[in-house]
Amino acid sequence: MKRPEIKKIKHRIESLSSLPTIPPVVTKILSLIDSEDTSLKKIGEFISQDQSISARVLKIVNSPIYGFPGRISSVHQALMLIGLSAVKGMLLGISIFDMMQQSMVGLWEHSIGTAIASRVISIKADIKNPEDVSIAGLIHDIGKVALSMCYPNQYKEALKRASEKGLYIIEAESEVFGITHAQAGRWLTEKWNFPKELIDAVSYHHTPSSSGQYRRTTSIVMLAENIIKMMGFGFSGDPYVHNMDESILKEIGIVEDDLSEIFAEIEDSIADKEALIL
Repeated sequence: MKRPEIKKIKHRIESLSSLPTIPPVVTKILSLIDSEDTSLKKIGEFISQDQSISARVLKIVNSPIYGFPGRISSVHQALMLIGLSAVKGMLLGISIFDMMQQSMVGLWEHSIGTAIASRVISIKADIKNPEDVSIAGLIHDIGKVALSMCYPNQYKEALKRASEKGLYIIEAESEVFGITHAQAGRWLTEKWNFPKELIDAVSYHHTPSSSGQYRRTTSIVMLAENIIKMMGFGFSGDPYVHNMDESILKEIGIVEDDLSEIFAEIEDSIADKEALIL
């Protein structure tokens, strides 16, 4: 199978923003979020006008991804709690992840699990805004969706090689495309003007040491993803769990003794499968 040219891969991925998978109402909401002349009230009112989008936002905010103790009943309340950056990541994430079941069965579950685990770890590490790290966990593998949407046959080949040759998916992707899903995700999130914290999580969740200001976030997402893989929740394309050293725990601000409590809380959070159908 001929390898696509990297510049052509980049162009096709950056063109995903114009796909019909992103509804016009979401495009309008995103433009409002990016506008300097806007407010939470205005954005909340606009989202509330679309029953499908508002229901999806409320379902996600009330899911174990966020773990708020009370039920959030209004879009405005949801925006106040999680902030505009998280809403932007959520809306773009669910728009493109709606294609997941066609591209890679199990990846959505893996992404939800990583989001939940990221929140649990963030709270344990006393992170100021765990909801932002949770969204980073939700969209960390968005590059896999981008590659599989643009090059479905080639991505199936990458998955096949990973399985048959015992490769990490990033190794198989490199063989087939010359890049990994992390690079693909970086192109996409930069094109969509994501916050830098989310771009770094997407770009460096396999190599947190390469991240700068947001190394702690990328380290949390890496640990969260590995924990979810260990639990066998969903499917990431990897036949193995990636190696990590103790420096990751140090970067996050936790110790090895914290892991048993973290594991237990994550297991409790993902136990209710129906609550995770978003």
